Amino acid sequence: MMKQCKKKQTLFGRFKTIQSTMMVSFTVLMVIAVVTFMVIAVHYTNNSIYENSVNYTTQIVQQVNYDIDSYMEFLENISYIVSRSGDVSNYLFNEKQSEQEKERERDRIIAQFQTIMDSRSDIYNIAAVAENGRSILNDGQARFTEYIDIYEESWYKQAMEKKGGMSISSSHVQNAIEDSYKWVITLSKALVNYNTGENEGVFFVDLNYRSISELCSNNKIGNKGYIFILDEEGKIVYHPKQQLLYGGLIHENISEIMLSKEDYFVSGENLYTLSKSYKTGWTVVGVVNTEELFKNNKKAESMYLIVSIVLLTGVLLISSVISKEITKPIRQLRDSMSMVEEGEFEKANVSITTQNEIGSLANSFNVMTEKIHTLMEQNMYEQRQKRKNEMKALQAQINPHFLYNTLDSIIWMSEAGRNDEVVLMTSALARLLRQSISNDREQVTIAEEVDYVKSYLTIQKMRYKDKLEYSIHVSPEISKVKIIKFALQPLVENAIYHGLKYKETRGNLIIRGYKEGEKAYIIIEDDGAGIPAEIKAHIFEERKKEKGRKGVGAPNVQKRLQLYYGPEYGLTYQDREGGGTVVVVTVPLTSRPDDER
Repeated sequence: MMKQCKKKQTLFGRFKTIQSTMMVSFTVLMVIAVVTFMVIAVHYTNNSIYENSVNYTTQIVQQVNYDIDSYMEFLENISYIVSRSGDVSNYLFNEKQSEQEKERERDRIIAQFQTIMDSRSDIYNIAAVAENGRSILNDGQARFTEYIDIYEESWYKQAMEKKGGMSISSSHVQNAIEDSYKWVITLSKALVNYNTGENEGVFFVDLNYRSISELCSNNKIGNKGYIFILDEEGKIVYHPKQQLLYGGLIHENISEIMLSKEDYFVSGENLYTLSKSYKTGWTVVGVVNTEELFKNNKKAESMYLIVSIVLLTGVLLISSVISKEITKPIRQLRDSMSMVEEGEFEKANVSITTQNEIGSLANSFNVMTEKIHTLMEQNMYEQRQKRKNEMKALQAQINPHFLYNTLDSIIWMSEAGRNDEVVLMTSALARLLRQSISNDREQVTIAEEVDYVKSYLTIQKMRYKDKLEYSIHVSPEISKVKIIKFALQPLVENAIYHGLKYKETRGNLIIRGYKEGEKAYIIIEDDGAGIPAEIKAHIFEERKKEKGRKGVGAPNVQKRLQLYYGPEYGLTYQDREGGGTVVVVTVPLTSRPDDER
């Protein structure tokens, strides 16, 4: 035996329709495309926002750095002019001047200082200090604090150590001047004694801390962003929350900033952008909160999601329409196949005008169904002709032995002068022969078939005389019901020759007919020898006929009845109570005309 191959179900084979397969395929592909698009778009948006933010904050801190450099350069120019003037040098280092000359020099310097301070509100203090103890401060009235050693101040030392140029301190409280404790940034420059060529003093300017604060605060970086400044040593020059920073309430990654070799980096929740001034040595730092930085990205992601949902909905609708149109010819082909399965060939023709594979398949299907229909029509015609020929052959199969015996009986009854019986038997034989050869129909009414059986039984009754008794009781309700020709006579013949003939006493044959439901029943009952169980089990199987017998048996009748009316109709054999056999013939109350079969 061949092993049955196990069918493997493919992924797409799980769907019941091609349309659903296409819709799911389109949807899956679109979901993959949309998700890929969203991932790429979000990634690109994040990178773009990040790069734009870096560029934006870089421009801002560079602008702040440039503004500070410009500001410091201006102040440096002022400091250079003042520090290089002969008045300051003579006043501080010329020991040969008279008191009057010194006083005039001092007045000119103070006037110059006043002019600068009046024109620049951002300058708190302007002074020149020499190591020989001489000094001049602001308007000449201000004094240095006695308990502060000015020569030990960090800004003083930085200026003295620096060979040239300005030294800029970090922000601090200027406590070296009496009754003035302002938050300042000190610009200091060493003063050279031209007599010795050595640095023997310092010229310094105290800048209002607010001037640097304004330069930074005027440049906004978002709602949470800010700018602060570190000096070369990493000390805070300016910070918008400087007091909180000094109090330890907030913290800046100063070490990471000072060690960074890049212009920007991300630390924690902040983006740091750096710009170092080679003029001041300061580092301007821009700080942007990344949460604020990417808040617009959330809107972009929401927009991407909405667009994706709209696209998916559109794809579902469009794919539904497209898949429906694509599969429409396939559905038509399926419906046509169902019609062919039901035998409706006339309605099964598929009208598909497409020139693709489905159109080619539909054309082939139309040709195939037309050929099948033609072949079936031809086969049905041939079968009808075959049945008609078989029927004619059956009509010609009147048992010669029966005919011989009947004629012989007529002869001896005639010789015996039994003329009435001769007429009766001859009339019955004539009717029998006429009915068997004169009717081309395949079906007759039950009344006609019963008349044929009556003619046959009349002859048999006269031959067997007292050995055969029969009665026929057929309900008028089924007299016009159609039945195939020669359905009853072979059964009656079998009852006589196989049941009653070998009975020593008189045999009885009863034929009854009635209607029940949508069926007509004809009962042929005899009280003969009966049928052995082993023969009855195979009674409808074709067997080799007994020698000399050329009649039509039960298998032939059963075959013709079921061919005409279906498998639920035909013959049923039963044992008769008390001995004998009962044959039940079942036919429908209505049947199709002969020309439709």
